[in-house]
Amino acid sequence: MPFLIAAVVLVGVLCLFDLLLTFAVLRRLREHAAELERLAGEPRTLPYDPSFLIGRTLPGTAANTEPRPRLVAFFDAGCDTCHEHAPVFAAAARPGTSLAFITGAGPQLRSLVDAVGGAATVVSGEDADAIVAELGIQAFPMFLRLDADGRITQADMDLERLAETAATV
Repeated sequence: MPFLIAAVVLVGVLCLFDLLLTFAVLRRLREHAAELERLAGEPRTLPYDPSFLIGRTLPGTAANTEPRPRLVAFFDAGCDTCHEHAPVFAAAARPGTSLAFITGAGPQLRSLVDAVGGAATVVSGEDADAIVAELGIQAFPMFLRLDADGRITQADMDLERLAETAATV
């Protein structure tokens, strides 16, 4: 009889332990489901590779306009990184051969235009939005180097890396 009592107690303890583990797993599953629901509304952040632009022609540069832009930047007024890179672009830009497309609106747009306007030709508003949409640019800032025919030879999100690449070529 003592063996039977010990066996029943042991089975009871094992069942209780199994029940506690099951509740712990269910609690973790609920936490993970809540986290997945929270993340479902957020866009996924994948690395953006601007190399898909290389070889394409910048719209509007195929015409016989002289001088053609050689350095092109794309900025967005709501992008904090764009505001940080604007002075760097302005320092590298050459009047007449540099072009800046700025999307967005509001006072931030004005500050970007002021930052790069003296060094480069600035296109903003619907014209800039149309070029950005036509090229399929989804990340800002974006910097391009063009050849004499207006074809994109280099594209990068960091102007310094673009300058380094140009120096090594």
